Amino acid sequence: MCLGVPGRVLEVRGQTAVVDFFGVRRETRLDVVDEPVAPGDYILNHVGFAIRKIPTPEIGETLALYEMLLREAEHDIMAADVRGEIDAAPVAEDGPDA
Repeated sequence: MCLGVPGRVLEVRGQTAVVDFFGVRRETRLDVVDEPVAPGDYILNHVGFAIRKIPTPEIGETLALYEMLLREAEHDIMAADVRGEIDAAPVAEDGPDA
């Protein structure tokens, strides 16, 4: 199973973005995302690549689902996949939002 993890775009640097994943900042490639992204947008990340921009009406529900997963399923394999996705992306260098 593939899992995309939602994150908020903090900064765009060409084809790379600094993205906040539940308080963890990672660099994410934008090469395959389905449309342009800008700071403040939310994306789904899969192994360091933004695979989809989350439509604005879906952001709240998507984040609530993942927050519940991370909070309630501490030792669940799917929660481990979420953490693995976040950990797989490169650590973002400190920038203006750090």
